Amino acid sequence: MNRPAEADPTPAPDTGYAAALRVELRALWLDVLKQRAPEVAQRIQSGTRWTLKDPNSAIPHLQAHNIWFQLLKIIDENAAMRDRRNAETQDGPQAVEGSFALALEQDGALATPERLTQVIQGLSFGPTLTAHPTEAKRVTILEIHRRIYRGLVSLEEKRWTPRERADLLEDLRAEIDLLWLTGELRRERPSLNDEIQWGLQFFRDSLFDAVPQLFDRFIAATAPITGQKDDVTPCLKFHSWIGGDRDGNPNVTVQATAQALGANRLAVLETYLSDLSRAAARISISSAILSLAGPDSDAIQRIVETSNPYKALHQNTGEIFRQALEAIRTRISDTIDRAGTAYDHVDDFIADLCAVEAALGNLGADRLADRYIRPIRWKAQVFGFRTVTLDIRQNSTVTTQALTDIWSCTGDTPTYGTAEWSQRLRRELGSASLSFVDPTQLSDQSAELIGLLGLMKQTVGGDDPSALGPFILSMTRSTDDLLGVYLLARYAGFGAEKATLRVVPLFETIDDLRAAPRILNGVLDVPFARRSLKDGSGRIEVMLGYSDSNKDGGFVCSTWELEKAQRLIARTLATHRLQPVFFHGRGGSVSRGGAPTERAIAAQPAGTVAGRLRITEQGEVVSSKYANRGTALQQLELTVSSVLRHSLRPDIPALNPDHEDAFEALSGMSQAAYSNLLNTPGFIDYFQQSSPVEELAMLKIGSRPARRFGASSLDDLRAIPWVFAWSQNRHMITGWYGFGSAVSSFRRFRGAQGEAILKEMFHTAPLFRLVVDEVEKALFLADMDIARTYASLVEDTQTRDLMFGSVLKEYQASREALAFLTGSSELARRFPKLRTRFDRIRDMLHDIHTVQVSLLQENRAAASPTLPIPLMQSMNCVAAGLGWTG
Repeated sequence: MNRPAEADPTPAPDTGYAAALRVELRALWLDVLKQRAPEVAQRIQSGTRWTLKDPNSAIPHLQAHNIWFQLLKIIDENAAMRDRRNAETQDGPQAVEGSFALALEQDGALATPERLTQVIQGLSFGPTLTAHPTEAKRVTILEIHRRIYRGLVSLEEKRWTPRERADLLEDLRAEIDLLWLTGELRRERPSLNDEIQWGLQFFRDSLFDAVPQLFDRFIAATAPITGQKDDVTPCLKFHSWIGGDRDGNPNVTVQATAQALGANRLAVLETYLSDLSRAAARISISSAILSLAGPDSDAIQRIVETSNPYKALHQNTGEIFRQALEAIRTRISDTIDRAGTAYDHVDDFIADLCAVEAALGNLGADRLADRYIRPIRWKAQVFGFRTVTLDIRQNSTVTTQALTDIWSCTGDTPTYGTAEWSQRLRRELGSASLSFVDPTQLSDQSAELIGLLGLMKQTVGGDDPSALGPFILSMTRSTDDLLGVYLLARYAGFGAEKATLRVVPLFETIDDLRAAPRILNGVLDVPFARRSLKDGSGRIEVMLGYSDSNKDGGFVCSTWELEKAQRLIARTLATHRLQPVFFHGRGGSVSRGGAPTERAIAAQPAGTVAGRLRITEQGEVVSSKYANRGTALQQLELTVSSVLRHSLRPDIPALNPDHEDAFEALSGMSQAAYSNLLNTPGFIDYFQQSSPVEELAMLKIGSRPARRFGASSLDDLRAIPWVFAWSQNRHMITGWYGFGSAVSSFRRFRGAQGEAILKEMFHTAPLFRLVVDEVEKALFLADMDIARTYASLVEDTQTRDLMFGSVLKEYQASREALAFLTGSSELARRFPKLRTRFDRIRDMLHDIHTVQVSLLQENRAAASPTLPIPLMQSMNCVAAGLGWTG
């Protein structure tokens, strides 16, 4: 059997480019500190530790460290991009990790022309930007980071004189100084519009330009095999939840969703205006030199005359391509205003671009077409008149309440969960007509939901029907939950035969993941729902929640239940001649599904990718992947190539029965240990007092509340602050707790034979290897000495000793389990990049944690606790050091 690839291969000695950059930027950083905070600069240069004298004294120290953490991340990103370029220069694109060229070289035997063409035709990757509050940095700060990154790129040039290079370094110093003077904290909670513009900024800065470059690379790698050199099937479909995700966020109303649709539309149309102006300025082909043949001439002439024929024909006389491009530009401008010669449909715009591209090709001006027209066409095929497809998400609690409100207007209302409720649902879904419901008679929440469904129906008939995506139902617990959305759609005006509305279940808890096959079977047994779900593609989208399943059952249990759910859902849908398209609700940390992209995809069960994948890109993950064009291009290529590789393998072996049995046992024992911790009396007090979770709710990093419905139970707490809090106090239990108990118990009960199975799984089973690797990384980042300091905040001594004792015991058991599997008692020895990066900041983080504990003590002892600036800074600082929040 093949051994899974290492997650973190040994890097080259850290003595070259990156090390030199750190020296230069550290000098600039210290120079800024000497001017702005000389006492901090003096302490750093002397190497002395610092302690808290008073809260205000912490402000410059925390600010200095936060900026340094940010600079280290930018240096690493720039150095990684430079390494990829050097690798390609020396050994070709197949030497670059995650490239299409490498993927096809490694799977050359599978990538026959016929098989590769088949996979390409169905290939689809859907990154979905979300407004989850896990990005602690403001857009202004992100823009400064981008300028610093561009400054480092400029420094790579060898042509600069010493004076010119000194000027570039002075520019970088000014940007670092601006970071200091701007401050990283949000003083006000961001508005929904702020979040919408935050998301769109990544498209303006990088993604609009990265996509055509991605397709160029794709063609370069696949054309020698398929022979298809002239075109590529667009394999990207960007989605967003920003302005559509109303699960627990009262700020997302129908008006807000309409506002998001408008902003998304304007962003891409303005990009087309710029691109078309550039193309018209460049393509100055004169009819006096080279004239078009009949069909091409007619097609281009029609484009010109569809716009403003008098204006178009009397400008750029004799330059038909300029006239055509100006005509297209005029129509795009009218499309923005929804007036004049506006395009009725995005396909009409694409058809005009295709006509111009074909005409240039027939003149032998292929390079002009490839450089100026084809990128616009590819953008139009991917981004349409929408930039992103805006998904809608709402919680099943809200949809159930809306049905209750509607039915209460027409008489007696059955109780949710009863046979009477189910019968009425099915009866009304099957009826030819429904009674009219006056929205003014409903609660504000229910009327808003009906209005939202009306907006979704209206958008389907617009100039880009893909502007709005599916209705994603959070906390899908039963078939009735999904049927309820379809019935609400009927009340909102959708047809009686079927609804042109895709309803996507989101299975989040362990129980819901286990119930998913039964729930889907039940939905497909109802004629109205079955007709609505079947859109002719033979596929049904299903979303899986990593965050809440982890909070519910722990890391090992969650990972295994997600694996099982995918296999069982695929098997269930196959009986209906359908295939699933899985939408993975991953976050940045391992606790929320974060893992190395290529390995996470490779570990997916056989038959569950099949060329299509959707994932959420949340908070700081978005900025780390897409803030700069080069990094965005690399990340997109890595993911699409990984989906391609998984899809080329039609015969991925099923899970070894012995491994499946072992994983099932490990999952159950891990869940038992994790549940015992959460159900121990005093756990809630320990969590709230030993972490800054309550203070975190006041940190202004998102427009959405930390809890869904204003309650204060652990069940209602969102997974993001749950993970954020456990990382701030360095317990990190969401990434490892239960693993040690599970492995220890398995070895004890199964003996030598069980130990042999575990060792075999570590070396041959991709999913188990992924679990072990991510547990090891989480344990490496955990720090029991720091955790003990936070535990000292717990008022009740007995609770403190009991809970921290349990955590420490499981930590030691997990380290022993890792030593057994890996053969090393030293954590993260297999991950030198992680160790090297973290060791650079370990002492700094230790000081920050010490200060944060003191700040928490002082703030909680105050008569009226607030959230002072130093405490907010400390949370941002820890997040910046670790590289993620939740």
